[in-house]
Amino acid sequence: MIRSIVRGVGTALPRRIMKNAEFETLVDTTDEWIVQRTGIRQRHVAAEDETTASLGEAAARAALANAGLTPADIDMIVLATSTPNNTFPATAVEIQERLGMRHGFAFDMQAVCSGFVYAVTAADSHIRSGLARRVLVIGAETFSRILDWSDRTTCVLFGDGAGAVVMEAQEQPGLNTDRGVLTSHLRSDGRHKSKLYVDGGPSSTQTTGHLRMEGREVFKHAVGMITDVIRDAFAATGYTADDLDWFVPHQANRRIIDASAHKLGIDPAKVIITVDRHGNTSAASIPLALCAAIADGRIKRGDLVMLEAMGGGFTWGAALVRM
Repeated sequence: MIRSIVRGVGTALPRRIMKNAEFETLVDTTDEWIVQRTGIRQRHVAAEDETTASLGEAAARAALANAGLTPADIDMIVLATSTPNNTFPATAVEIQERLGMRHGFAFDMQAVCSGFVYAVTAADSHIRSGLARRVLVIGAETFSRILDWSDRTTCVLFGDGAGAVVMEAQEQPGLNTDRGVLTSHLRSDGRHKSKLYVDGGPSSTQTTGHLRMEGREVFKHAVGMITDVIRDAFAATGYTADDLDWFVPHQANRRIIDASAHKLGIDPAKVIITVDRHGNTSAASIPLALCAAIADGRIKRGDLVMLEAMGGGFTWGAALVRM
């Protein structure tokens, strides 16, 4: 059968690093409080000339170089983002133009922090159906543009950045030992919209708006929702937490990551953590963490990796991938 394998990876981060100490001059908080509650020590913040499109392009070029490919080899681009350059057209189309592509197709995927898992699933579906052979899957965000910098409960949490993977069709035996995406599971529940949302939009307020969050409510639901889809992925493949080589969760909050891994029985040594240096980069967080672990030699070809995320909506999902 045709599987979607990961052929290459790449990242891009804004030049400016903002450490926790800077927030002590903006809002009533401390470095100690931020680290204790979230695990975050710093994040990258985009400059005026750095946008979701420019970061996405840079990550895409890095992934293509890592894969030994060029834009001419790509059939499709899917960009996971909640912070597009424009209301329309899709920022994926702008990235397509920046890459010099005059073929194929591109579109944005909006599932907030779950966006990258949704985008991987969409790419896998297009590859397995034969609509595309090679797909650039990008997660790129400039959440600093939608933060209320006077709200200490949210402004300390988020950062900017981009990560990308090249996914490619490859014939495999059709076993759970195959390389590529083995299974993916997506969910959403709109009843929870008010717990994590942006209070603006073209059709409602004609403004961009700012991010609003009920932190305790998000935490309360996060662990149960995350473990739900991961258990579905295990059931679909026959694997268990013990079989995982690596767990790459959405980097929202260290406490959520630790609680989820504990509930699932995943060895803490198998959990990839980058929230301390990136903060919550929404749809970019999983590819940034994945690429970091590949770059430092932890994640290798043949490793069994679980990707998972939860975001506003609520949306949540998991994908089990053999690298």
